[in-house]
Amino acid sequence: MRCMGGKAIFLIHIRTSSEVEHAHTVVYSFRLESSADNQHLPSRFSFLSSLILDQKFISIQMGQPETEAAVTGISRPQREEKDMHADNETQTHLDELGLGYPEVTWYKHAGLRRLYLMMPILFLGSTINGYDGSLLNGLQTMVPWQDYFGHPSGSTLGLFTAIQNIGSVGALFFSSYCADLFGRRIGVEIGLVILFVGTIIQVAGNVTRGMYIGGRFLVGFGSNISQGSAPLLIIELAHPQHRGTVTTMYNTLWYLGSIIAAWTVFGTIQYTTDAAWKIPVALQALMPVIQFVGIWLLPESPRWLCSKNREDEAFDILVKYHANGDRNDRFVQAEFAEIEQTIRLEKQNSNNDWAVFLRTRGNRKRLLLIALTSFFSQCSGNGLVSYYLHDILQSVGITTSHDQSVINGGLQIWSFLVAVGFSALLVDKFGRKKLFMIAGVGMLVTFSIWTGCSAVYAQTGNKGAGGAVIAMIFLFYGVAGFAWPGLTVAYCAEILPYNIRAKGLAIGFGLTASASVFNQYVNPIGLKHLEWKFYFVYIAILVIECLCIWFLFVETKGPSLEEIARLFDGDEAMVGGLETMDEEERMAVKSGKAAVHEEVA
Repeated sequence: MRCMGGKAIFLIHIRTSSEVEHAHTVVYSFRLESSADNQHLPSRFSFLSSLILDQKFISIQMGQPETEAAVTGISRPQREEKDMHADNETQTHLDELGLGYPEVTWYKHAGLRRLYLMMPILFLGSTINGYDGSLLNGLQTMVPWQDYFGHPSGSTLGLFTAIQNIGSVGALFFSSYCADLFGRRIGVEIGLVILFVGTIIQVAGNVTRGMYIGGRFLVGFGSNISQGSAPLLIIELAHPQHRGTVTTMYNTLWYLGSIIAAWTVFGTIQYTTDAAWKIPVALQALMPVIQFVGIWLLPESPRWLCSKNREDEAFDILVKYHANGDRNDRFVQAEFAEIEQTIRLEKQNSNNDWAVFLRTRGNRKRLLLIALTSFFSQCSGNGLVSYYLHDILQSVGITTSHDQSVINGGLQIWSFLVAVGFSALLVDKFGRKKLFMIAGVGMLVTFSIWTGCSAVYAQTGNKGAGGAVIAMIFLFYGVAGFAWPGLTVAYCAEILPYNIRAKGLAIGFGLTASASVFNQYVNPIGLKHLEWKFYFVYIAILVIECLCIWFLFVETKGPSLEEIARLFDGDEAMVGGLETMDEEERMAVKSGKAAVHEEVA
């Protein structure tokens, strides 16, 4: 081990004679002789992995007074302030070898294979949101929809578009309570019921403008309550090795919903009756029905169960899915110990009201990153295409509904493929911060070219410039896919400790929806009065975005979900501790009668 000093978790054998009597999971403060290799462990699991993979065990021999080792709490090694800045990437030999956790190939592991094959049920939450969020973009290309609602434009069109996100903002103070009080699965169900009601209102009978707007409000409200629980269940069920990929995959499925919406509209655009737009709207309820029934195939979050003093159930779930039913699996025992002890500490020492986000430096940093991530996810120029592609295409001479629908559908497929291929599959290879940076710089370059081509077309009518705008839109979404939307939810969820994770994610969704509302009101007005010149606003935002990512964003690749707290809170992080151990165990080791040595099996 290459650490000058610090603390780490061990699975130990307790000896009172030459025979091993029993095993314990404890945490030791240690000191090594060499100072040349003073590097930091990326997480307690990393050290544990090296022991397991190297076939080594840590033993304690009782009755050795010369030892100076003592249990002092579950913690990371001490970190200097400079190590808390920049990207916080851990640079240990274990990381370089990929031994951050015991290597597991999920499709060869029966428990994980069963778990991950059920995950698409939870991914539907993002797909539903993508369908709902993109549907209006396609409906605007339909003559029957335009005629039925009187060709809305300007602020009226802004209200039609924004009301769903206004509903999402309204769910801010409810979604976290549903997730924390009733469980992650029940939280999803509550949101889906509200979404059903909103869908029915939009298509039942003679729909008025007020009914349509009210229905969209409920769809947004219900969707965000559901989304306030689904990603939590994903991140809290995933094996630590696969956390980044699985949680990032969640929000990339937003594009799958937008693909379905785009091509559903394309399939009904030939109709001349109200069925042209009512069929796509009614289909908003199809995926929620599947999720409503299927979610009970998944287990509840082990972390939520621990928070409700149901530790046995939590351990059983970890054993079943992370250890193939082996209750003696060392990794799962350590994983459970960390989860259970951390949540116990948080319950004992935390005040979990909303003001908790302002009380500590670490939480203020978390809140800032959530706000920036939420804002940039909607206000980087992507909001123009998401809701006003019709107006953009009109501005470069593409005016027919057929052509606009084909471009819209193709763009959604392209965006989905690059989001899955780049962000979800590369997140654990490149890390979060690098992907954010690639996306930010790439979007800045392509959006600037897009703006220039739009200016040329507006001033000269050059068809080549108009075609270049379409090409730049596709390239823009190609580079955006490195981070957005995949990391929007995954990053916000993993930087939060359990006790404020539901509230923090609710804030993230609320701020994302608020940024969308701003977009949806401002964009049509800006496009109408400034035309292509309005794009300079987003160029300025993209410059700020790149600077914020470089100087403020924290890399979370490597540590376990609980251990990430150290990157924000340092030694004040509530990550287990001596006080979580039995009194007999504490006193035995604190008495100074233990000697620590390595024994090769």
